[in-house]
Amino acid sequence: MKITRHPPIVTSLKPSNHPYLNGAWTPLHEEVDVDDLEVIEGQIPTDIAGMYVRNTENQIHQPLGRHHPFDGDAMIHRIEFSNGRARYGNRFVRTRCFAAEQEAGESLWGGLADPVETAKRPGFGAHGALKDSASTDVVVHAGKILATFYQCGEAYQVDPDTLDDLGVAPWAPIDGVSAHCKVDETTGELLFFNYSKHPPYMHYGVVGADGRLKSYVPVELPGPRLPHDMAFTDNYSILNDLPAFWDESLLERNIHAVRFHKHLPSRFAVLPRHGSAEDIRWFEAAPCYALHFINAYEDGDELVLDGYFQEDPTPSPLADAPGGFEHMMAYLDEHSFRSRLHRWRFNLKDGSTREERLYDGTVEFGMMNARFAGKPYRYVYSTTTKPGWFLFNGFVKHDLHTGEVQELMLEEGRYASEAPFAPRIGGVDEDDGYLVSFIIDENRGTSECILIDARNFGAGPVCRIALPHKISSGTHAVWADRGFVDAGRESRA
Repeated sequence: MKITRHPPIVTSLKPSNHPYLNGAWTPLHEEVDVDDLEVIEGQIPTDIAGMYVRNTENQIHQPLGRHHPFDGDAMIHRIEFSNGRARYGNRFVRTRCFAAEQEAGESLWGGLADPVETAKRPGFGAHGALKDSASTDVVVHAGKILATFYQCGEAYQVDPDTLDDLGVAPWAPIDGVSAHCKVDETTGELLFFNYSKHPPYMHYGVVGADGRLKSYVPVELPGPRLPHDMAFTDNYSILNDLPAFWDESLLERNIHAVRFHKHLPSRFAVLPRHGSAEDIRWFEAAPCYALHFINAYEDGDELVLDGYFQEDPTPSPLADAPGGFEHMMAYLDEHSFRSRLHRWRFNLKDGSTREERLYDGTVEFGMMNARFAGKPYRYVYSTTTKPGWFLFNGFVKHDLHTGEVQELMLEEGRYASEAPFAPRIGGVDEDDGYLVSFIIDENRGTSECILIDARNFGAGPVCRIALPHKISSGTHAVWADRGFVDAGRESRA
């Protein structure tokens, strides 16, 4: 493959034995473009047209304190499929913090595991002492890639074709934008929330298909909270106030320690998509924490919400973790916090909540056919993880109608990325398409892209495509049809 390499960035990172700076989490500092990727096995399908976009964590400079894998800088990887061919490019997201540390030639902020006084400059977002790396989530809206930070950053835009930096989204509010904005492909709207350490502690907003802010609503909470995701239906948005948040007594001393307040219920805020603060209704449920929700929809008088219920959001340290990393690795280990596929039902008529467990296995990071977002749906594609690690080692297809579960596990030493669904051109059925994922192969020191036929899940990849370098791991990814990208550009013209 012909590789075009871009000028190197400034880095001061030194070799170490940190478990999340090595192996599948080894930072990548190279930026390249490849117009025609080589196929390792199978054939690239000709019946998809669009792009898989992946956000990854890449530490650039020597950490000031104790590195956490979510401290790394955002790198966007884009692989686009068209007429049975694939092109690839990757770029760092040029956040203000990226630019400042490039100029300084060193880290200027501590990380999630560090005291606030570690930072050499004031920080960003809800925490207040972290850098806004934009490295958590990624969506495509109004014809642009949008990279966001879980602690509420500025929301950075990237051109989906050139990967050029387009700066901070002009609609982003002063309190920032949390990861997990939601894009409704039916209306073209983007729904978002943020959170902070000052009243009202949360806001909810809607951005139109034209890229303009339509509404921004205060959502009053009892104090600082740590929501991580939201959901929507055709007519409603669902936010949350879950009982795993910073210890209030320690927060007074500017110490950010998460506690699970088991005596408090989980609370879910339901409001019309274009409603006001006065329209918010709260529903109580069993205490838990949920990193991610999959989908929500309306069913008569009820709103149905599916997601991942954590049975132990603040687990005990992992006894067999590398020395000094026992606490951090437990909080990153799905088998420690016991993540289960779960359903909540909120009755709009009588205000009651019903809950049920959908699957008892340890799964998370679920994806579905985004054309069914906010609507009744049938299939969920979750990931499994290597015990003790934040590394995806397989996929699970859940049929929510029949309860059937299919697994596809990777070979030892091969680790996946979040795998969104790419609909087949002309496809009608919900599962008529492919899962797309990047694979980090530690056995060979390489990375590749795989496509899995969602209707023939257990057969394994229909295609393996070589990537030009070994990527680092991270959290989220998204699929965007070519037509959706182009329509988004036209909407904001």
